Order: sequence, then structure tokens, then C-alpha cells
Amino acid sequence: MKEFWIYNLLRLAMLASSVIIVIGVWSLLADEVPLLWALVVAFVLSGISSWFLLARQREALALVLQQRAGRASERLEAYKAREDTD
Repeated sequence: MKEFWIYNLLRLAMLASSVIIVIGVWSLLADEVPLLWALVVAFVLSGISSWFLLARQREALALVLQQRAGRASERLEAYKAREDTD
């Protein structure tokens, strides 16, 4: 599940950098930074940017999950077939 950790760590890094950027820009434009609104803007910004920038990692994760689900389904079918013959 290396792809899982890579994708999620990159998402976390994008969120952290978005929070830093939003708070930095907001503090340059205003005297006070409302933390809740800065976090909301950072979540939206990181979500939109990760949709485009992390597409390759998301596809790799989806492929791994699909393969694992396929293997689990095959094992379940083999177990059911073995149970039916008994």
C-alpha cells in the first residue's frame, strides 16, 4: 500500500502549504487573519489543486485498490465454490 501513503502524504503536504500560503497572503492584505476562514479557503484550494496535480498518484492508488478487490473477490468465489461442493 505504498501508493496509499504517497498519495495521502502529498495531500497532507498540499494542505499544509495551502494553509501557510493563505495565512501569509491574508496577513499581508489585512491586519487580522480569521483562522477558521483561512482554513476553509486552504481546504478548498488544496482540494482543487490536488485534483489536477495528484491525478497520477490517485490513478495508481485506484489501480492498486482495484487489484486488491479483484483478488479478494476471487478468493471469496473460490471459498463459495469449495463450500458448495462439500
